[in-house]
Amino acid sequence: MSSTKQKRFETLARKARKCKICPDLADKIAVLSEMNGNINSKVMFIAEAPGRQGADRTRKPFSGDKSGENFQVLLNSIKLKREEIFITNAVLCSPRKPSGANRKPKKSEMNNCADYLEKTIDLINPPVLVTLGTVALEALKKIENHNLKIKENVAEVIDWNKFKLIPLYHPSPQVIASHRNMEQQLKDYEVLKREIEK
Repeated sequence: MSSTKQKRFETLARKARKCKICPDLADKIAVLSEMNGNINSKVMFIAEAPGRQGADRTRKPFSGDKSGENFQVLLNSIKLKREEIFITNAVLCSPRKPSGANRKPKKSEMNNCADYLEKTIDLINPPVLVTLGTVALEALKKIENHNLKIKENVAEVIDWNKFKLIPLYHPSPQVIASHRNMEQQLKDYEVLKREIEK
């Protein structure tokens, strides 16, 4: 691993952790560290935001909650190890409802985090980018505009910016129950496997 790349990543992660720009997220700490994964990864996953029971608590994306368990099943299905991938989010802090439950990130929060997302993608520079869910796919528009919709473009390999982009559904229990079940998602990951192996 190049020490320059490592230093650049550590600087970016430090800056993100100090960020207090979003009023509703100022008391939260960005989830961006070596626990996000391998900075020399062949594939980078972009999800929505750290979950209350998941990454906001564990500091590691997709760990500690049901979405994380489902994501692990999907990775295992194509023999992809955690140490081979990098995971980040459209919004690096955990957005909550007044009740404390997870909520969808606001447009302003996505705008505020767009620079971190762009810098992270540039730094990792993976051959394959995977968005998990609508929010992550929308977040990419801030970097390079597109007209992609998850319903129409799921599991397609698309040339976006200078990357191969594969939009996939989020592995949350709600999405699996109502939008794309586990059997369908397992098939989607076969597309990712073929692309990685190219």
